[in-house]
Amino acid sequence: MSSFYDTFRHFADSYGLVMIFGLYLLLCGWHFLPRSRAGVEQAKNSIFRDDEHG
Repeated sequence: MSSFYDTFRHFADSYGLVMIFGLYLLLCGWHFLPRSRAGVEQAKNSIFRDDEHG
Protein backbone atom coordinates (compact mmCIF):
# COMPACT_ATOMS: atom_id res chain seq x y z
CA MET A 1 0.00 0.00 0.00
CA SER A 2 1.32 3.39 -1.00
CA SER A 3 1.51 6.14 1.58
CA PHE A 4 0.48 9.72 1.06
CA TYR A 5 4.14 10.73 0.97
CA ASP A 6 4.90 8.32 -1.87
CA THR A 7 1.89 9.50 -3.85
CA PHE A 8 2.73 13.15 -3.33
CA ARG A 9 6.39 12.54 -4.16
CA HIS A 10 5.46 10.81 -7.42
CA PHE A 11 3.19 13.73 -8.36
CA ALA A 12 5.87 16.29 -7.55
CA ASP A 13 8.53 14.41 -9.50
CA SER A 14 6.44 14.08 -12.64
CA TYR A 15 3.68 16.65 -12.91
CA GLY A 16 4.96 19.24 -10.46
CA LEU A 17 7.94 20.14 -12.61
CA VAL A 18 5.75 20.55 -15.69
CA MET A 19 3.30 22.74 -13.77
CA ILE A 20 6.04 24.95 -12.34
CA PHE A 21 7.66 25.36 -15.75
CA GLY A 22 4.28 26.24 -17.28
CA LEU A 23 3.66 28.81 -14.56
CA TYR A 24 7.11 30.29 -15.18
CA LEU A 25 6.38 30.66 -18.90
CA LEU A 26 2.98 32.18 -18.19
CA LEU A 27 4.38 34.77 -15.80
CA CYS A 28 7.25 35.67 -18.12
CA GLY A 29 4.91 35.91 -21.11
CA TRP A 30 2.45 38.10 -19.21
CA HIS A 31 5.00 40.92 -19.42
CA PHE A 32 4.71 41.00 -23.21
CA LEU A 33 0.92 41.17 -23.47
CA PRO A 34 -0.35 44.37 -25.13
CA ARG A 35 -2.69 45.21 -22.25
CA SER A 36 0.17 45.25 -19.75
CA ARG A 37 2.15 47.87 -21.67
CA ALA A 38 1.04 50.77 -19.43
CA GLY A 39 2.08 48.95 -16.27
CA VAL A 40 5.43 48.01 -17.78
CA GLU A 41 6.10 51.61 -18.81
CA GLN A 42 5.16 52.85 -15.34
CA ALA A 43 7.43 50.31 -13.66
CA LYS A 44 10.24 51.02 -16.09
CA ASN A 45 10.20 54.76 -15.36
CA SER A 46 9.41 54.55 -11.64
CA ILE A 47 13.05 54.77 -10.56
CA PHE A 48 13.28 58.25 -12.14
CA ARG A 49 10.09 59.63 -10.56
CA ASP A 50 11.72 61.23 -7.50
CA ASP A 51 14.99 62.15 -9.16
CA GLU A 52 16.06 65.65 -8.06
CA HIS A 53 19.14 65.84 -10.30
CA GLY A 54 17.33 66.51 -13.54
